[in-house]
Formats: sequence, C-alpha cells, structure tokens
Amino acid sequence: MGKENGNFKLVANNKKARHDYFLEQTYECGVSLHGTEVKSLRMGKCSIKESFVHIENGEVILYGMHISPYEKGNIFNRDPLRPKKLLMHKQEIRKLQGQIKEKGYTLVPVQVYFKGSLVKVQIALAKGKKLYDKRQDIAKKDQRREAERDFKVRNL
Repeated sequence: MGKENGNFKLVANNKKARHDYFLEQTYECGVSLHGTEVKSLRMGKCSIKESFVHIENGEVILYGMHISPYEKGNIFNRDPLRPKKLLMHKQEIRKLQGQIKEKGYTLVPVQVYFKGSLVKVQIALAKGKKLYDKRQDIAKKDQRREAERDFKVRNL
C-alpha cells in the first residue's frame, strides 16, 4: 500500500470495521472531493466510524464519511456528510457487485489516507462477525497481551 514510502499519510482509520467484520479483500479507491474538503483532510479532520459503502447505478458511493468544514472556506464549504463518489474501474465495480449479491458480503471503508497528493480510501469486501467471533478475537488479544507482559517481565 505504500506505507514504506514517505508519501503515505494516514488521515482516518476505522477500527470498528476490523472488530465487526472479517475483512476478505481490500481495494484502494480515489475519492471525488471539492477543494475545501481536501484542505480539511490535510488537517486531519475526518471520521469514517459510522460510514458505509453502496453501489448504485454502477457507481460506488461512500455515505456517512464526516469531513469537518474548513475554517477559512466560508461559502465554498460543502455539507460535511454529503455522499462521496469513490473512483474505481468498471470491471472492479461489476466484480464487487456480483460478490455482494451472491455471497452476502458488504463493503466497508477501512482507511482514509494521502498517497502523495491524492486522497485515497481503502475499502474492504467484508463478512459480518457473529458475537462469538468477536469474543474469540477479544480472548486472543488478551492472551497475546498477557504473553507480551510476561516476556517483558522476564527480560528485565
């Protein structure tokens, strides 16, 4: 994804997506934005916690992504919660549409970041977790944390 380059800057991360879904496959998309929205993103004022993705009329639309209005943007500011069009190839969109209809998957935004000067959104093809899956994940994290704590204590 380009984390090793100096041109990657994370703006927003959706931890809830990893908690609530099994992320099968990730895709990188561009976003159709206006100037003041990009300026606000550069300042890190973005939230994708409650956002979701739908495919409508062959277009991928991101709903619920909150970009705070730019302070110096006055009349040029747009609605912070307006739906944003994600830019993907038609072939990819058709493939995703087929998987969503057929297998019961959903699309979830995972990250918003700058790749060079471009704003990118990472979306994932995901399947919902059941309550017992979430409990298993929490138990694994607790075990890993305990093991790391014991390792630190022994090495001091």
